[in-house]
Amino acid sequence: MSDRFDIGMRVRREVLGDEHVDRAEAAKSDIDAPFQDLITSSAWGTVWAGDGISRRDRSMLTLALLAATGNFEEIPMHIRATARTGASRQDIQEAFQHVAIYAGVPRANHALKLAKQTYAEMDAKSDRNEGVSQ
Repeated sequence: MSDRFDIGMRVRREVLGDEHVDRAEAAKSDIDAPFQDLITSSAWGTVWAGDGISRRDRSMLTLALLAATGNFEEIPMHIRATARTGASRQDIQEAFQHVAIYAGVPRANHALKLAKQTYAEMDAKSDRNEGVSQ
């Protein structure tokens, strides 16, 4: 693999977490392996690996773009990633406010619904994990 792929895999793991990446890698097949390599090298190894803006800001941009373009399927994954990128719930709420004004209320509304569901799942998992450690 290329250096860009290796960098991309490192960044992908840092942002999405080992559990997510391990699941995605285990599910990879002949049909989507070239696509997975492409996004690892380009999205993660180039765009997300850049040092021009922070990961917090990249999270906000990514979530706003996903919502604005109606690509809702990846919103929960990127909401979960905010735990690692430093984008707060307030940051994401503000990003979706921009989506409402510049791309439409229905898209922002649906993105907020997904964010609420995902944060509730994250909170429940955190509560379960805290109960185990006590």
